[in-house]
Amino acid sequence: MENPQATVPQPKLLYVLRHAKSSWDDPMLPDHDRPLSQRGRKAVRILSEHVRDIGLEPALVLCSSARRTQETLRGVLDGRPAQIEPELYSASCKQLIERLRAVDPALSSVMVIGHNPALQMLVLKLATQPGSSSLRDAPDSPLAQIERKFPTGALATLELKGGWAELGANGATLTAYVRPKSLA
Repeated sequence: MENPQATVPQPKLLYVLRHAKSSWDDPMLPDHDRPLSQRGRKAVRILSEHVRDIGLEPALVLCSSARRTQETLRGVLDGRPAQIEPELYSASCKQLIERLRAVDPALSSVMVIGHNPALQMLVLKLATQPGSSSLRDAPDSPLAQIERKFPTGALATLELKGGWAELGANGATLTAYVRPKSLA
């Protein structure tokens, strides 16, 4: 006989965060070493408040090794431990999916902090939108906005339809999308 109080498995959540705006003040600085700009630091403060307000606490944070992504991590998640992974700096959408498929199946949530165009492509490949069969059905929908642009500081929340190992095209539903500009 089945246990009537058996817990229903929690859906897996994927948070996709593009680093905040970086500085171009020093043209001789390698791209990997560019810090956040003043605008980026302001966006991080706004995102940090939002993350705190909604109680977002990912079980695992995967962060590119670039300076601007690490500064975004420190500002938004207030020193939360993360795995800094150099391969995320230049990862393609396909490589991001492969990395996510390797996540421990017991983990309920993961945040990836990285770069475009890979993050934008990741969200578009994985996401479906509730009640819409096509992006053209709702031109102002979050997915349509992401198709046009996934700006610096953008945060997309996806609920997976299965586990990490099964992650693939249309394997998640976009449940939230915010940009620092929309939160200010």
